Amino acid sequence: MLARHGGDPQSQVYEARSHDRRPPTPPLTHPRPASPDARALPVSPIERFLALVDASCAEDRFVELRLSSPRAGTAGPERVLVRLIRLGGAAQLSFTRRETRRDTTQNLPLAQGLAQIRGELGAPWRSAWLSTTSGDWQLQFDRRDRPRLVAHAAKTAQAPDRAHDAKKQHVLGAEANDWLLALGILDARGQTAPGMGSKRQQITRFVEVLHHLARDCGWDAAESAPETPLTVVEAGCGKGHLSFAAWHLLHRVLRRTTRVLGVELRPELVATANAAAVRLGAEGLSFVAGDIAEPDVLPAVLPRVDAWIALHACNTATDHAIRRGIECGATLIAVSPCCHQELRPQLGLPAPLEGVLRHGAMAERMAEWVTDGLRLLVLEWAGYRTKAIEFVGSDHTPRNLLLAGVRARAPFADPARRRAIDEFRAFYGITSQALDPLLAARDG
Repeated sequence: MLARHGGDPQSQVYEARSHDRRPPTPPLTHPRPASPDARALPVSPIERFLALVDASCAEDRFVELRLSSPRAGTAGPERVLVRLIRLGGAAQLSFTRRETRRDTTQNLPLAQGLAQIRGELGAPWRSAWLSTTSGDWQLQFDRRDRPRLVAHAAKTAQAPDRAHDAKKQHVLGAEANDWLLALGILDARGQTAPGMGSKRQQITRFVEVLHHLARDCGWDAAESAPETPLTVVEAGCGKGHLSFAAWHLLHRVLRRTTRVLGVELRPELVATANAAAVRLGAEGLSFVAGDIAEPDVLPAVLPRVDAWIALHACNTATDHAIRRGIECGATLIAVSPCCHQELRPQLGLPAPLEGVLRHGAMAERMAEWVTDGLRLLVLEWAGYRTKAIEFVGSDHTPRNLLLAGVRARAPFADPARRRAIDEFRAFYGITSQALDPLLAARDG
């Protein structure tokens, strides 16, 4: 038996009231009549969901399907994205399985693809979200494996390009020209301003990397509650290039309600950036003057911080950004260190490396490697899955390493990771470092 709840036509709930598990039915065939009578749709939430997928493909209303929330203990991908594509003149369903370190793609004919979806609903995936141009539908399974189907208003009225080999769309398309012009990256003709080629390259690449990291955080998923605002803080934001870029990605590209706050010591830069944001009507983007190391630099109105970013934060400013991100429980921390002055005087001469580190240039490079390596170890102990990414070529800037962490497990719970920090420090003779207060607070 199926019950419908809620009088709001924008959000209706259908759920099974019994455990009558019907045997799987054959895949739906194509073509089928447009706009099927709702009374003819199956009464089971699962069958109704599959019928909606089938009809949206037949009528070219399909936008995307996402499978998420795998059962506990299930090995494999973290989520699956299904797209409707046209390959060799025929419609197919393209499955992209997103894992921690890679994506795999499989293209299947419609009937076979629908059978594949049927076989994965409930096991392993406990949530499925169908987006169409006429409405969105979410199928969820509760702890007793009872399916529940919820209808939502459509988030888009336009179907995506079905071409399998469609030209890649860059995140910073023409829609970004307004703020790139306001910040002096573009000239009045929409071309890169003189002397701004490298800066534009850095911004473009940073946004591409941030887009991938946002996907790792689940912020690109329709089922990740887009009504919940995302809060991002950029430490040492300077003129605000990356604050504008992060706002553009989350607000305009991923369509998330977003609050981006840039923090900068120089009040004249803060005033200029705020004026540009107001002039462009960049809702949710603002800048404040202050030192990120100070505990009260953030407005009290911020309920939480989802992401901390810092590009070319000098010396220990990178550590302050990492520490504040960890203390706030941020889902994402992404920093690109600049100079590495703190550990260079402390760097010892471990026996295997003594002959090498007597050369000043080699010792300087080793200090950079040790500093960033220690930062990654601390992030991992704090529960983050880390990456070290060369986000732009060294011909644009030698400071091209991005350290990123996505929260993946309980913080400070692994004694082995804590010991790894101490052993690393002991090997290189490190006696003090800007993240020490964090270590001391957790060690008790």
